[in-house]
Parts: sequence; C-alpha cells; structure tokens
Amino acid sequence: MDVYWMEQTKADVPAENQWLSANEMLCLGGLRFAKRRTDWRLGRWTAKLALAARLNLPTDLEALANIEIRAASSGAPEVYLLNQAASVTISLSHRAGAAMCAVALADASLGCDLEVVEPRNDAFGADYFTANEQALVDRELVEARPLLTTLIWSAKESALKALHQGLRLDTRCMDVSPVDSAARHVENGRQNPYPFSLIAPVSDGWCPLRVRYSGGRDFCGWWRHADDLLRTIVYDSPLL
Repeated sequence: MDVYWMEQTKADVPAENQWLSANEMLCLGGLRFAKRRTDWRLGRWTAKLALAARLNLPTDLEALANIEIRAASSGAPEVYLLNQAASVTISLSHRAGAAMCAVALADASLGCDLEVVEPRNDAFGADYFTANEQALVDRELVEARPLLTTLIWSAKESALKALHQGLRLDTRCMDVSPVDSAARHVENGRQNPYPFSLIAPVSDGWCPLRVRYSGGRDFCGWWRHADDLLRTIVYDSPLL
C-alpha cells in the first residue's frame, strides 16, 4: 500500500472561501477563535489539494468545494466527493503555521503528525513514555535528545490517530523505536553524533520507524526532520 503526503502553510491558503463546501462553511462559522479557524482552514486546504493531486481531480477553487472533509464520531477525518463517501483514507496534522496530510487509496489504518522539535524534561518522559523509550532517550547524547524525544512523541500521536483514539488512550500502551536505532552512521569519514537521525534514509530524507501497540497491533512508519519540523506517518502494514 502506497501512502502519499503533502504540506502547505498559512501563506498558501486563499483568503476567500469558495473552495469550501456548504457544510464546511457552517462548520467554519461555528469556530469561535481566530487561531482555531486559521488552523482548520489550513488543514482543509492541505487535505483537498493532497486528494486532488492523488485522485487527479481539478484544483480550481470551485472544484475543490466538491471535496468535503467531515469529522467522524471518533474525530478522524473522512472524505466525501460530491456528497458520496470516498474509498480513501486521510490523516491531518498542523503545527506552527504548517499542515500535513497523508493519503492512502484504501480503507486503511493511517496516522500522521507534525511537531516542532523542542526540549522536553524528564517528567514528560515519565508521564508519556514506556520504560524502553525512556532508556532509549537516556542513552542518547544530550544534544540529540530533543529530536529523539519529539520523534517518539510524534510517532505515538500518529499511531493514536491510526487507531482513531487520540489521547483517549494512555500513550504508554505503545512503544516506539526508530529502526536499527543503535547503529552508527558514518558520513564523510566522521561518526554521526545523531545515530538515529540518518538510519536507512529513504526517498527525500524519510527514515523508518516501528510502533508496537499493546492491543496487539504493530505499525510501520516513516519520519522526516526538515525546516525545524518533524513529520511522522504510520500505517498498520509495511509501507512501500
């Protein structure tokens, strides 16, 4: 199963709203706070462009209004084309004025997340990480820990979205590991001080990870760090 992704920023979103469906306009009108409206529009814009690109649909503003993103009872986004449910799965995330959408052309368990890399204290790890994850962070150099900690947290967020649970579940019910994270990568004759950050990079800098859920499901996935943002995508079958 192939998974596709797209990112947009606030600057990419049109000021006008004719690319929104009638139902989406009603939803937008019910949002009280300006930041929430801005983030909501950014997410919808990103999702519609990603779907149009993957499904070979027109991208003029009026045509995009025929693509509607609705929230399921779980909160997960669902895609409708001309008011008909579409056989496609998406996941959305936004952070720091950017949004990401992952798309799979199937009824899939899919989740994505976008995070700013920032330091987190030991109490954060004790509250949200498994013992294995805390040990993984403790073994890293101090300067590498913000990236690794953000990666673990982001992968959990993605897996929780794939399960349609969000933070209703205890984040310690899943264990995140960058694939072969103990290996050291040598570049230009020098040992890389961030051993997990350059393991088996795939196209466009994406690297593999795995999430093991105590409920009996394993998720494969990818992560990528660029432009001060970290992205994760997970799926319950190996990504190709």
